[in-house]
Amino acid sequence: MIEFRFSVTNDVVMRPLEKADSMSLCRAYLRNRDYLRPWEPRRGEEFFTEQGQAERVCGQLKEQDAGRLVPWVLAAGDEVVGTVTLSNVALGPFRSANLGYWVDAQRVGRGLATAAVRAACRAADVQLGLHRVEAGTVIVNLTSQRVLAKCGFAVIGTAPEYLHIDGEWRDHVLFQKILNGRSPV
Repeated sequence: MIEFRFSVTNDVVMRPLEKADSMSLCRAYLRNRDYLRPWEPRRGEEFFTEQGQAERVCGQLKEQDAGRLVPWVLAAGDEVVGTVTLSNVALGPFRSANLGYWVDAQRVGRGLATAAVRAACRAADVQLGLHRVEAGTVIVNLTSQRVLAKCGFAVIGTAPEYLHIDGEWRDHVLFQKILNGRSPV
């Protein structure tokens, strides 16, 4: 497990996901349900319950223990105001992961997403020893594309019907950031 904790703004800390985050995640997803809808898969009602989040957190922590996932929360005190995740962590000659993130609608435009993405990339490089991080956005998600560009990600292509988002297979712009030129360890 990565013990990576970083103050991303004056009042928000990026820290590893914990079992105890289920209720706060539930509140965060309920608060941001409409805001996140265009950027996420359709969610059943169970997802928006404490039990649904507890099951999801347990699954993420198992994936973390297996070395395939690094989940963080963005926390303002005891409240979750976003998440950052490195998934599909691959070592060997690939040394890569996929980045996903979201920030509470009330905190958009304050640099929180940019600071969190930079912190995740630093952890991917320094703590995981990865070579690259990949991210994708729905074609119309210009805000997220600007965050990735500010963080040094480059467009590597467009993937037609890449992910099932908000009820449809959506085209995505794919980005990558090369973190270093080290040989795989």
